[in-house]
Amino acid sequence: MKILFTGGGTGGHFYPIIAVAQEIRKLAIEEKIIEPKLFFMSDNEYNKQALIDNEITFVKVNAGKVRRYFSIKNFSDTFKTASGLIQALWKMYSIYPDVVFGKGGFASVPALFAARILRIPVVIHESDSLPGRANLWAGKFAQKIALSYPEAAKYFPQEKVAVTGNPIRRQILTPAKSGAFEFLNFDKDVPVIFIVGGSLGSEKINNIILDVLPILVKKYQIIHQVGKNNYEEAKKRSEYLLKDESLASRYKLYAYLNDVAIQMSAGAASLIISRAGSTIFEIANWGIPSIIIPIPEEISHDQRNNAFTYARSGACEVIEEANLAPSILLAEIDNLLDDKEKLEQMKIKSREFSRPDAANVIAEALIKISLQHEV
Repeated sequence: MKILFTGGGTGGHFYPIIAVAQEIRKLAIEEKIIEPKLFFMSDNEYNKQALIDNEITFVKVNAGKVRRYFSIKNFSDTFKTASGLIQALWKMYSIYPDVVFGKGGFASVPALFAARILRIPVVIHESDSLPGRANLWAGKFAQKIALSYPEAAKYFPQEKVAVTGNPIRRQILTPAKSGAFEFLNFDKDVPVIFIVGGSLGSEKINNIILDVLPILVKKYQIIHQVGKNNYEEAKKRSEYLLKDESLASRYKLYAYLNDVAIQMSAGAASLIISRAGSTIFEIANWGIPSIIIPIPEEISHDQRNNAFTYARSGACEVIEEANLAPSILLAEIDNLLDDKEKLEQMKIKSREFSRPDAANVIAEALIKISLQHEV
């Protein structure tokens, strides 16, 4: 049984693939199926160690990005895509998997193209409420289409669609039930705000948080994941801002959070501030109230829709980036953390929104199609 994964170069594409791969291996053991051979075809490994840990073979192909704005790179990337299509066709033929699972993004196009030409069954997963172009195209020939948001169903053939939610890795599925405050060296009696800007961090959110940091630490404890590229600057600024602050220990700055740190942070958090990517489903599964700040629509067409879809469930509040100012963010934080009744309702609504079995449901479908294709 061979299963090939493909997806674009972000954590929102990559880590759900890892979650599904983990469930495939688990199901193969439980159901005594022959050990699956797993492959990941993309333009980069994204996280080499995660691929090694999950015994997934990386298959490199070129992929060019088509930007929604004018850029000279659109021209050069056309040639990159063309070479990637040829590479993918040859490499796909040499592997000849039983099924291809696509997570969307420009890097998935060569693999999905090759699968279509070679008549290999395709399953795709769409993370957003407004589908991306790669998945809209792949939806025309995919056997099955898994969705995170029911609002995306209208863009695909209805007989192929299943709303599964977004796959989450087992390591971060459940917040730490004990030891979180000790791990962070935090006071259990002071509310904790967990700020996460996605796998690369968010410069805009980081700057607003740092602007109000001396005010925040007087009332709250802060876990702030800023991204590797933003860490050194954020460290210098935060140290300067808190140099005379007796409560400086209430602020914990991280470039990147490993799985244990994510579990601990989620276990301690009273409120999360986040972008509107696939992290929404992690937050929902943790049952934590949140303030969602989507990437502007001209940069990312999907995050605004994701944010307001989640907000309609009653699980979060949304601040659009155009309206994001230090005073507005402070007021929203204070209003939420002072309203215990609303926080409890948001916890309930977030858990209702979550679908913790998404990875398992998708893994079962992939195994079933693989076994049928083998015959």
